[in-house]
Amino acid sequence: MPRETATEKLIRMTEIERSLLADERISSIAGIDEVGRGPLAGPVVTACVSIPLSRLVPGVDDSKKLSEKKREALYPLLLENAEYARTSWMEPSVIDEINILSATKRAMEECAAGFTGGMILVDAVDGLKLPVPHRSIIRGDALCYMIAAASVVAKVERDRYMIQLAEEYPQYGFERNKGYGTAEHIRAIREYGPCPAHRMSFIKHFL
Repeated sequence: MPRETATEKLIRMTEIERSLLADERISSIAGIDEVGRGPLAGPVVTACVSIPLSRLVPGVDDSKKLSEKKREALYPLLLENAEYARTSWMEPSVIDEINILSATKRAMEECAAGFTGGMILVDAVDGLKLPVPHRSIIRGDALCYMIAAASVVAKVERDRYMIQLAEEYPQYGFERNKGYGTAEHIRAIREYGPCPAHRMSFIKHFL
């Protein structure tokens, strides 16, 4: 089977957006995604991104499918071409207080608060209070360009933060694990105890 070209990929990943924009009542489409629901440490970060179809950046995909180098290259291009781009962060203390799903929803609502276009596509989260109509799409980061673009923006910002955090707390290997529960990270929690970046509700059974 021949490999998908960049043009074919752009067409495939904007099928939902293009069908929605055929409705003259919808002026623009934004995507929302989150990064960091599963880690033991660090914030959950959400992004809301809207890019006009005339300014799409080739190479965008689900951030998990892209190398760090590719994500870093895409990040400034996405922000440069976006008509709307905003992130929101929920710190470990908030996650511990209201739980990770509620924190994720709050962050999604915050990052979308200033969007005034016609529709928001969200990766697999329902029950949001957003400023415009929205649709939840399972595996949206692999199917919708705007959600994938949001996933890249959120991933780059969170990863950069975790690398900075590693300088303050080098014993946990945050620059490598980004706060996820690797064997190395769990051993460090058991040896050194938690730091302020840890989600206590996530690590209590390791202590």
